[in-house]
Order: sequence, then C-alpha cells, then structure tokens
Amino acid sequence: MSREVVLAPGLWVPGPVMALLAARLAARGYSVRTFSYRGRSPFDANVERLARFARGSACFVGHSLGGVLILDMLNRHPEVEAAAVVLLGSPVRGSLSGRRLGGAALGRWMLGASRSLWDERAARWTRAAPLGVIAGTVPLGLGRALGGLPGVNDGVVCVEETTVEGMTERALVPQGHSMLILSGRVGDLVERFLASGRFG
Repeated sequence: MSREVVLAPGLWVPGPVMALLAARLAARGYSVRTFSYRGRSPFDANVERLARFARGSACFVGHSLGGVLILDMLNRHPEVEAAAVVLLGSPVRGSLSGRRLGGAALGRWMLGASRSLWDERAARWTRAAPLGVIAGTVPLGLGRALGGLPGVNDGVVCVEETTVEGMTERALVPQGHSMLILSGRVGDLVERFLASGRFG
C-alpha cells in the first residue's frame, strides 16, 4: 500500500483545515499532501488540477466536495494510480442542501460554478483499489437552516447521497458534517482503511 496520501478539503474550506487529519496520518508514517482549490471555480478545471497534483501512486482522502473531486478525477484519469480511497461525507450522488441553497441569489453566488454538481446523479467505482465511505449521522449543519433533510444525515449531506456503486465498505459515525475531519474516531477509521482496505 502506498505511504503517500493526498487530502482534499470541502467547498469554501482552505486546505489547512485538514491539518489535524494530516498530522494523525503523518504520525503513522504517511507522507501527506493537501490539495487546495477554489470550490466556486469550474469543477472540471479543479478535476484536471487534482490529476496533475496527484503524481505517482497515492492514497486519497476527501471531505465533502473534495471527495467528489477525487472520485471524478480517478474515474476520468485511469493513469493516476490509487492505492486506497476514503470519502468523508461526500455528496457524490448530488445534494438536496446544495439544490436548496442554489435556489436563492446569494446561494447561487456562494456555490459559483459548482452549482450543477448538486443535481442528482450516479456515482460508480470500477477500480480494483478499495474505496471506503464514511458518513455522519448527527444532523448538525447548513441543512437545518434550509428546511431540514430527510432520512439519516449529517446536517448537510444525507447518507444516501454518499452511496457509491461498487464501494468496498461504508461506515456510519455519530458526527455532524464539519466534524468529520476533526473526529478522532473518523481518523482511526481512515488510518485503518488506508492500511487494510477495510474499516473493520
């Protein structure tokens, strides 16, 4: 398994917010690099930037939109090798919260060119490398201010929206959306998956 890890943060979030998770992984002997990008910029341009950033073979961990970026980049660029992938609260099948936010002028400005990503869509994984999904189950986040979300959710993303056809395994954790990158429990799950391809 590769000892290099590429981290990708979520929408509106600077790379340094991944510092705690990066430090945990570095303490386990991983070489960690964080991909920073402007979430309001065109998604396709960010996908191509990530493909260039991800040189050689690496493990990938993405939070929220960062996970969507990673999944799309790896599906589009088979020449980029992935040893293992973990997505944290990533709305790979679209986002009801995003669609609601995009219904207002301020929300459209906040989402920028990423707005179309939140429409319902399919998400698939066909590589041999293991792909794990971690989803939160405590509804604390933007979704509550936008009218609440159906089913189990982390306050921003519904668990169902994190489903990737062909994923290896999914773990549910009692955390809100933003806390997924800070949680020690999530950090342990990420480390375990990168090392073994399983959460259990």
